[in-house]
Amino acid sequence: MADFPNLSRRGFLNRSAAVGGLLVVPGLLSACSKTDAGSSDGEGALDKLRKQGFVRVAYANEAPYGYMEGKDLKGEAPTLHREIFKALGVDELKPTLSEWDGLIPGLQAGKYDVVSAGMAITPERCANALFSDPEFISPTAMMVKKGNPKKITDLASAKAAGAVIGVMSGAVEDSYAKGAGISGSKIKTLQKPQDGADAVKGGRVDAFLLTGISLRWLAKTNPETEVTEAFVPELDGQQQFSPGGAVFRKGNEDLRDSFNRELKKITADKSRYVGLLEAYGFGATEIPPATLKTADLCKG
Repeated sequence: MADFPNLSRRGFLNRSAAVGGLLVVPGLLSACSKTDAGSSDGEGALDKLRKQGFVRVAYANEAPYGYMEGKDLKGEAPTLHREIFKALGVDELKPTLSEWDGLIPGLQAGKYDVVSAGMAITPERCANALFSDPEFISPTAMMVKKGNPKKITDLASAKAAGAVIGVMSGAVEDSYAKGAGISGSKIKTLQKPQDGADAVKGGRVDAFLLTGISLRWLAKTNPETEVTEAFVPELDGQQQFSPGGAVFRKGNEDLRDSFNRELKKITADKSRYVGLLEAYGFGATEIPPATLKTADLCKG
């Protein structure tokens, strides 16, 4: 299973990209755009996948989004994508491990058909690939001591209680806390998720602020803690959803659209969505609103 440092990379570096702009390494996203013969047409791509009986998916080994446990590919994205592709007549996911920064270039180069890694939808990434509709949103939550002694439920209640808040170094959650009026003296910076859990257990902070997805995963190995109900924070009056989705090569619009039709059936069915993904820390609060559109997210 992936280690918690991977969780921190998903938990703040990529969420920061969703809010503040993606850091692009020169050359990575301008990599060769070679595609498989016969797969530049979307309908042809799905036909090809059906005939071969499998779809090649890339993952970055980041729990709980997409990771290997023994010989099994697990996580939010593979679980959801397996369900969707089976409905489309493609029974098997064939996984390929990629470094995070190589996911889109590898897709462009035809090394795999879909990125199955819970990638955040940003305008910069949309310029280089096709995104599905949002599979999830990443609302924020707080890890507190078991029993929640200060009865913290959100940032407003944390401010009212005079709570000390822990955030990850370089994380967007720091801006969420400050935007809610919590003073800098009440915000403590931590280096990785387990540091946040340890700070809560040791009483050095009253709450550790991160995505509900990441915190529920972290709580599995820190039973002295609990996680508050997730909430969507605001910055400058804008809700911060941090949505993620599947990624396809440009030219595969029909494949993406077929995927979206099956995805909508799942996100429109709360019990089915939660039943599939709750083992990975995803609940009803992670279901994307029907009004949240990839086309709008790609515009920024």
